[in-house]
Amino acid sequence: MQDHTNDPVWKQAIAGSQMLLVAFGALVLMPLITGLDPNVALFTAGLGTLIFHVVTGGQIPIFLASSFAFIAPVIASKGRFGIEETLGGLMAAGILYILLSGLVRLRGTGFVRRLLPPVVIGPVIMTIGLGLAPVAVHMASGRTGDGANQLIPYDTAIWIAMISLAVTIIMSVWSKGIFRLIPIMFGVITGYILSAFAGIVDTTPIQEAAWFAVPNFVAPAFSWGAVLFMIPVAIAPAIEHIGDVLAIGNVTRKNYLEKPGLHRTLLGDGLATSAASMLGGPPNTTYSEVTGAVMLTKNFNPKVMWWAACIAIVLAFVGKFGAALQTIPVPVMGGILCLLFGSIAVVGLNTLIRHQVDLSQSRNLVIVGVTLVFGIGGMVLGHLEGIALCAVAAIILNLILPGSREAWGKAVYEQKAD
Repeated sequence: MQDHTNDPVWKQAIAGSQMLLVAFGALVLMPLITGLDPNVALFTAGLGTLIFHVVTGGQIPIFLASSFAFIAPVIASKGRFGIEETLGGLMAAGILYILLSGLVRLRGTGFVRRLLPPVVIGPVIMTIGLGLAPVAVHMASGRTGDGANQLIPYDTAIWIAMISLAVTIIMSVWSKGIFRLIPIMFGVITGYILSAFAGIVDTTPIQEAAWFAVPNFVAPAFSWGAVLFMIPVAIAPAIEHIGDVLAIGNVTRKNYLEKPGLHRTLLGDGLATSAASMLGGPPNTTYSEVTGAVMLTKNFNPKVMWWAACIAIVLAFVGKFGAALQTIPVPVMGGILCLLFGSIAVVGLNTLIRHQVDLSQSRNLVIVGVTLVFGIGGMVLGHLEGIALCAVAAIILNLILPGSREAWGKAVYEQKAD
């Protein structure tokens, strides 16, 4: 295996820009969907990644950027509380990570496993993807994410959306090497070109934007309503974080849950999310796409991620770049999101399958069934609704229903309990 730790600086910088390219599509899609500033998202992704690496001692080749798990809650919270209070809620979600990291340090990882077995993790992740399905369909049809306004004629929009989706699928399935890791980029570029020919791209904002501009930072405000609304949502990205740390450990053949420790990786993620929210950026999470790129390139040098972070911060100050991102027409994003949101749901489904969770067991059937309906149906109980409510419901049902061993599925019998 080739050692990249002593690569010259220019090689590390090129590798870093490649990692940013892999993360880029998902990184900017999240703020574009939720109405946050993509330049701020770039800045906070870079800043969050640097914070994470400082906290974990620069040992893990991981990149942090915009979390898709928060899309639906951010859209709902913005409508109810406004952007500043939503950011306050997101900051509280970051603080929950920090508290969780403290608990892991004191109690070890065992309680996390008991609290979040596959029967809880699977349906919650499925809910994130399936709950967002209407947003993808509305956008692919030329409407706003909530379906309230028709922005582009349906006939034009659906063709552009389906071709963008087809290109993304073709690139993710049939292309080779690094191209396989950036299908979103190809989908966006193809859709953008088609949109330009269809006359639905307004380039005026690009012409009016300055080359150098400070990102549109927004300070958070705090209200208990927004905080209580957002905190439970953080459970799903915490689950995703643990999975990504395990995945990158499998790639590099190191146990990062032991060193630097899950408590430090959760702390890094929490501080990164809180820092992003303080500046008006989306919450950060570890990126599976970048783990795939690390696996493909066999470049396990964490310094590469420092370069990716620094390049993201520099790009955040290019005004025309952010303006160009905001001119991407709605159906282009909608077409690609049909695949992305579906993929999130499949990750949750795969969690149940991989652990061989027996859904003929009453307790498991109840947990998965109630979680899916609460989450996708948008059930409201007090301040809790949607993803937040279904995550809390899944955890409580798993703790009170008898037969906790069944929560892990048959896979638990084939390996020694930790």
